[in-house]
Amino acid sequence: MSQATIPTRKRIVDAATKLFYAEGIGRVSVDAVAEKAGLTKRTLYYHFRSKDDLIAAYLEGRDQPNIRQMAGWFEAAEGDAYAKVEAIFTNLARVSRHPKWKGCGFLRTAAELAAMPGHPAVKAGSRHKANFEAWLSGELSARGIAEADVLAREIVLLMDGAFSVMLVHRNPDYIEAAGRAAAMLVRARAASGS
Repeated sequence: MSQATIPTRKRIVDAATKLFYAEGIGRVSVDAVAEKAGLTKRTLYYHFRSKDDLIAAYLEGRDQPNIRQMAGWFEAAEGDAYAKVEAIFTNLARVSRHPKWKGCGFLRTAAELAAMPGHPAVKAGSRHKANFEAWLSGELSARGIAEADVLAREIVLLMDGAFSVMLVHRNPDYIEAAGRAAAMLVRARAASGS
């Protein structure tokens, strides 16, 4: 599909996604996004009222694809719930070894906007984290694990903590260690029945 046949709004979001993820939201201008999309800045502003709205659209566009990817890893893994949870972390470690991996775009954006908790992108990131936690809780509950909502939150804490440490050290061993810890939590919860 040529760039001219891609709907304009999608072209803008695709360009923003590539640039924001690679460089961070603060380092990318609206001019750069328009140029990457092959459009004028005026056209970009016709589709987005502000850069803030564009940043939110970038994150909103990543929500379901990211959850689908993790759900795919979970489903493809053989074994009990603990092995399936660990598989998410194992695959995240594999993905993080790619030279273009820059960490969790939701967390990086939230860090850049830490002084602006009402920013639409921070809200989009919050919704994504809640969506993932709810999905994981549902999967754990469906496998008979009690207090799945509490366990899902603990797993998210391990995952996001590992993402943060990996940004500092650039070492996938941290996400693998978090995966082993998450698997132990799931195994212990399943064994105790509570």
